[in-house]
Amino acid sequence: MTKDYPRATLKEYGYRDYTVLNKIYKILSIIAVILIVLGLYLSIIMLAIQSVNSSSSVTTFNSFTLKWYAEMFSVRSLKNAIQNTIVTSIIATILATILGTLIAVGIYSFEKKKRQAIMLFNNIPLLNADIVTGISLMLVFSMLLPIFPYIFGPTTLIMAHLFFTLPYVILSVIPKLKETDPNLMDAALDLGVKPFRALRKVIVPAITAGIFSGMLLAFTMSIDDFVISYYTTGNGFDNLSIWIYGSMGRKSLTPSVYAFSTILTLFTMIMMIGYQWFQRKGRKVHVKR
Repeated sequence: MTKDYPRATLKEYGYRDYTVLNKIYKILSIIAVILIVLGLYLSIIMLAIQSVNSSSSVTTFNSFTLKWYAEMFSVRSLKNAIQNTIVTSIIATILATILGTLIAVGIYSFEKKKRQAIMLFNNIPLLNADIVTGISLMLVFSMLLPIFPYIFGPTTLIMAHLFFTLPYVILSVIPKLKETDPNLMDAALDLGVKPFRALRKVIVPAITAGIFSGMLLAFTMSIDDFVISYYTTGNGFDNLSIWIYGSMGRKSLTPSVYAFSTILTLFTMIMMIGYQWFQRKGRKVHVKR
């Protein structure tokens, strides 16, 4: 007869039951994610709530209303500030997108060492403090006053915005160029296509995602800039951030600003969703082919 020996338990083999700890970890992870999301988007949510608050006080919520949206353009100074902001940002973004794409293609055509040296100079405006950039641009524009007495205003503001948004477009386009075939341009030229047409018909469609992301980033950076705009604009030409700064000093800030900021946020979200939709659609078409 064989003697029955007691079986070893899982604990004796060193097994530990972490079921409870895993549940606690999952709960803590969910709480951490919620807190992070609230920290990132709480200000935007509060702004949207205040835009439909009938009270102009930020500490009380009386009732739901859309009157601040209707009165956005009733205040003449706010209307002018919104128009100046939109016009400046659109012009600066278009110029930065076109020039940034052309410059990125030119930089990519250099050999690796030269490309790295040029990209180092391209990154300096990004790392430089806004106040240093604003003051330095103001000094440069001031030197042009004897030749152009009325240069300060929309001209200097657009040029300043172009200066600090251009590197973002270049940094967005360069990675997409690295993903393309380096012989793509040469192949188009060998087929008899002229250089500009090859750039427009072959290279640009291949880097459209990078161009769009750079354009969106440039527009976002331009439309909410304050420091550089404050030092490079002229009297009587204020963008929205400068107007808000002046209104807070005079304690005359209207809740219509919250309404415009909410619309601007929704517009940016729609652009991002549209970009993702077009990107997915392009991938599906590529897979079907």
